[in-house]
Amino acid sequence: MTARAATGFAGRTPRADQAASLEQLDRLADMLDTRWRIPGTGWRFGVDAVAGLVPGVGDVATGLISAYMVKRAYDLGAPKHILVRMVGNVALDTVVGSVPVLGSVFDFAFKANRRNMKLLRRHFGAAR
Repeated sequence: MTARAATGFAGRTPRADQAASLEQLDRLADMLDTRWRIPGTGWRFGVDAVAGLVPGVGDVATGLISAYMVKRAYDLGAPKHILVRMVGNVALDTVVGSVPVLGSVFDFAFKANRRNMKLLRRHFGAAR
């Protein structure tokens, strides 16, 4: 049985290796999207929003990290429909995030990596 064939489904407890990988991906998503909080508010932002302030390079760099997360989801056995949604979230975040000024506001509000982790956790039946 291949690693792709031995995947979990919603409602099942993920295997130990899947759970560990999901935790690693969660930490990476938190760093990118919700690492810091603006005091006195519930607003959170991460490296993605900060890197987006560097024209061109910042959004491409964080987009590559997000693409790595999609690759890890593939390795974990996420189905095609989940991977397509994840790629769409990353593409939207990278493209719109590259627009000067508007992109910075978008990066602050749109949390592609947190959305992707929600998709993965729902699929693998893993609570956070």
